[in-house]
Amino acid sequence: MALVDRRIGWIFLAFLALLALALARATYLGAVQGPSLEQAAVSQQITQNVVPAARGTITDRNGVQMAISESADRIVADDLLIKQPLTAAKKLAPLLGRPLLTVLALLSKPHDGYVTLARLLPADRATRIVKLQINGISTTPVVKRYYPLDWTASQIIGSLHSNGRGAAGLEWQYNRQLQGVDGERRIVNDAIGQPISIDDVRGMRPGETLKLTVDAAFQEEVEQVLAGVGAQYSPKGATAIAMDPNTGAILALANWPRVNANDPSASPEWAGSDRAVGQNFNYEPGSTFKAITVAGALQDGVVSPGTQLNIPSVLQVADRRISDAEQHGDETLTVAQVLQRSSNIGADEIGMKLGPSR
Repeated sequence: MALVDRRIGWIFLAFLALLALALARATYLGAVQGPSLEQAAVSQQITQNVVPAARGTITDRNGVQMAISESADRIVADDLLIKQPLTAAKKLAPLLGRPLLTVLALLSKPHDGYVTLARLLPADRATRIVKLQINGISTTPVVKRYYPLDWTASQIIGSLHSNGRGAAGLEWQYNRQLQGVDGERRIVNDAIGQPISIDDVRGMRPGETLKLTVDAAFQEEVEQVLAGVGAQYSPKGATAIAMDPNTGAILALANWPRVNANDPSASPEWAGSDRAVGQNFNYEPGSTFKAITVAGALQDGVVSPGTQLNIPSVLQVADRRISDAEQHGDETLTVAQVLQRSSNIGADEIGMKLGPSR
């Protein structure tokens, strides 16, 4: 009997020791590690996601859409949570539009966390992926910029950086008006990472619409003309600007070579510059205005192409001495020869015949 009592006593002491150990462990976890464990739980179960603002639409003068934003999603996989990579890859590959082996490699290769499967997946396909309820697959809303007219006015419209901010053209110049204000979304996940609560903490505000003076149909026609110039003469580049002379509104502003706004990498990088108005491509009009002076004089009947003009070596006008690019003595040139040789003196004399008001 005494032996039994001693055994019961030892079992009771062992039980008390285990209980004391459990209480000590619980006290340590609650008092010492409590704050850090609570923070870890919050970071694992609650996420604050940015809801990107829909970027403003760019239209031509008639409302034709030239740049629009579409809802898309970034698809992310946590390789630590995916237990059957092959099964998951078979379901995901068709929706991602990627080869099965590529998706399988991404899901199978250890990444110690998240790996991006798609960056700009259309929202309808992303929704179908969510409905698959594959553990470890999550989506993040993003905005995809799309240019419906592809090539037309691509250098005017410009492009975006990977972060969605304007990089060139009107996308850059009017970035503040176009970008809008991002929203914020709070998501609570369960123990296996599936969302159980989604709340919009701050609503998204879309960007403003930018309406241009450009006529998209006319712009396309001008670009086709420049394409013909490029095919016939093979210049390094060509530009054209068409304006409404009554208002100064730009109706078309074209560059060649053309660039596909939805696939800019397919064209040389320099082709993306708007050379028609770019600062690095400016030049003095110079002799181009001689044609305007001569055209005005011809229109008014002041001269004809064969009218002869006395061209001195130097022309004194008030306190200025005007000479030609190449030195010459006094000579006689026709109006046609003035244009042919780009004579400064000849153009000035025609201008004086035309009169100051014209």
